Amino acid sequence: MRIVVCDDEPLARERLVRIVQESGYEVVAQATTGAEAVTAVKLKQPDVILLDIRMPEMDGVRCAQLLNELEHPPAIIFVTAYDHYAITAFKANAIGYLLKPANKDELLDALSKAKNLNAAQLNQIRKLEDPTARPVREHISARTHRGVELIKLKDIYYFTADQKYVKVRHKNGVVLIDETLKELEEEFGERLFRVHRNAIINLSYLDYLETIDSGQYQVRFKGIEEALAVSRRHLPALRDKIQSM
Repeated sequence: MRIVVCDDEPLARERLVRIVQESGYEVVAQATTGAEAVTAVKLKQPDVILLDIRMPEMDGVRCAQLLNELEHPPAIIFVTAYDHYAITAFKANAIGYLLKPANKDELLDALSKAKNLNAAQLNQIRKLEDPTARPVREHISARTHRGVELIKLKDIYYFTADQKYVKVRHKNGVVLIDETLKELEEEFGERLFRVHRNAIINLSYLDYLETIDSGQYQVRFKGIEEALAVSRRHLPALRDKIQSM
């Protein structure tokens, strides 16, 4: 697999190059700015680019946007010291987001995932047939005391509004994210379903709809004991959805 490494910090760039080469991958070019990275990608046609975000002249996010306009863009893995760019990074079609100093195992895992993506899958991820379409993520990123956590959508039971944040209930616990239910619902489409103005659920974990006191309804989930209230407004649509599943 052919790789371009882009980072304006020499020591960080050299470390990435060393890890990549020692692991049997080929570094075909190095760059110190986003502009240099775009040029290197056009010349070398790499499979993957390891890309910093905070760089002079052109940052990594803008670089990624330009790379995604190419006919055959590389898979993008961001390697950065800043955790608050994760959401922006995945909207730029990144398949990985690592914090400096990049852990060798995490880096190799990200490269392995990139290697396993065939051309058809990469085209689907980037939606090259419709460059104006918003990319659909497979992960939700959340800032926690451990840094940026990436939570697979397939591991999430539901999202609920929690004051100015959204609570994400997943297989390993609960995190808060700075997104809105409306944004999540629009992005993930048929995979999520609104049951209340303050709640959307992952249909993969919907078990059944049950009646509670005073004619109210709630949904139960596969794998957890929790339940969520269903509003009268969303009840008919939910019933129709359940019948069609």
